[in-house]
Amino acid sequence: MSFGDPNNPYGQQQPQAPYGQQPPVPPQGGPGYGYPQQPQAPQQPYGYPQQQAVPPQQPYGGYPQQAAAPYGQPGMPGMPGMPMGYASWGSRVGAYLIDGLIVGAIPGILYLIAGFMAAGSASSASSEASSCPPGDIQCISDAYNSAAESATPVGSIIMIVLAGLIALAGGLFVVAKEGSTGQSPGKKAMKIRLVKETTGQPLGFGMAFVRKLCHFLDSLACDIGYLWPLWDDKSQTFADKIAGTVVVKTQ
Repeated sequence: MSFGDPNNPYGQQQPQAPYGQQPPVPPQGGPGYGYPQQPQAPQQPYGYPQQQAVPPQQPYGGYPQQAAAPYGQPGMPGMPGMPMGYASWGSRVGAYLIDGLIVGAIPGILYLIAGFMAAGSASSASSEASSCPPGDIQCISDAYNSAAESATPVGSIIMIVLAGLIALAGGLFVVAKEGSTGQSPGKKAMKIRLVKETTGQPLGFGMAFVRKLCHFLDSLACDIGYLWPLWDDKSQTFADKIAGTVVVKTQ
C-alpha cells in the first residue's frame, strides 16, 4: 500500500493552492465548508417601498374595546343602568303610592286603635261628669280633670309609639333598598329604578338618605318640586338635581 496510490482513500492529499495564493476563506457569519446553507429571506430591491409591519389583530370572536366615557359625563339612555330612558311622572307617582301603602299600612291601623282607645276613655269620663248633682261644682271639676287625665291612656300611648317606630323602620327600609339596588318595592312594581346620573349605578344608603331629606324642598311652593318632572328634560325633582340622581325605566 502506497500513499501515492490513487485507489487508497486514506492516502489522498488535499489539493493545494498554487504557490503564493491563500486558500479561499468561507464568508463571516455563514456555516463552514460542508454545512448546509441557511435559507435567507428575500429582500426588496433597492428603490422599492419597504413592507409595513402588520398591526395586531383582535382574537377570534373578540369584541373591539369601547372608549371609556370621560369622568363626570352625565349618564344617557342606552348606558348600563338606564337602557330604556327616563321614567315618566305617572310611574313615579304610582311607585310612591305603593311604597306609602306598604310602609304606612300597619302604622295607620295602630294609630286608629290608639284614637279609639283615647275616645273611649274621654267618653267614659264625660259620663261621670254628667252624673254629678246639679250645682255641685266640685264634682263636675273632678270629673273633667279625670277626663283630661284619661284622654290619653297608657295603652293609647303605647300604640302611638309603636306605630311611629314601625313607620320609621319602613322608611329606612325603603331608603336602603333604593340605595343598594335602586328599587324600592313600589319602584320594582312600576319597573323603574333610581341611579346616579354620572354612572348609572345605585347611589348607596348615604346619598339615598340625603335625597330623602332634600324632598323637603320639593314640598315648598305648593309641591312644585314634585311636579317638576312633568316638564324637565330628565324628569328630575329638585331633590334629584341636588343629589345628582335620575329615575329610569328598567324595561
